[in-house]
Amino acid sequence: MSNSLVVFGTRQIAEVLAWYIERESDYRIAAFTVDGAFLTDSQFQGRPVVPFEDVALHFPPAHHNMFIALSYAKMNRVRAEKCAAAKAAGYKLISHVSPRAQVWDGLQIGENSFVMEHNVIQPFAQIGANSTLWAGNHIGHHAVIGDNCFLASHIVVSGSVRISDNCFIGVNATLRDGITVAARCLIGAGTLILGDTQPDQVFMAEPTVASRVPSSRIRL
Repeated sequence: MSNSLVVFGTRQIAEVLAWYIERESDYRIAAFTVDGAFLTDSQFQGRPVVPFEDVALHFPPAHHNMFIALSYAKMNRVRAEKCAAAKAAGYKLISHVSPRAQVWDGLQIGENSFVMEHNVIQPFAQIGANSTLWAGNHIGHHAVIGDNCFLASHIVVSGSVRISDNCFIGVNATLRDGITVAARCLIGAGTLILGDTQPDQVFMAEPTVASRVPSSRIRL
């Protein structure tokens, strides 16, 4: 099986993904690719950038794998569309789980998923396809994360939680055990979710307003 990889994307997430792949895996990044309309440079990180429309000519899927390294734009739909296009072109989509994540034997994880360091993923949890877990999350036992999701950092997903497809979960959110987050929900930073949600809901924590107390009046 080939260890040569083409990364779709030339922005920060692609740069971060490439950094991990180079240091934590046996894959060798051969090139980057983007849609021709967004091609602004012929190189990225010292490697060629080719239009996605022509990538199979230069880096054929018989000899190269692919990873779609895009953000959560449009509730992860853009990333999902590019996954479908890459698969239609014949590419195998890889996943990467950092060896610095704590993952037990038997984890089920779909293609084009990315799990960064210090995620704790307990037994019997599942992660779908094309889902990203940024650093430092707790994924409880029997939790299920669907396809096309993006979890930011330091999130607590309690036991037996089900996160449906195309959700975004913000930094420091907490999901109570046993609940279901319906499809396409956006859960903002610091939000506490205690019950099931409905599709397409948005939840935002109440922002804290900084008081303008002179430093001379603050007792430590």
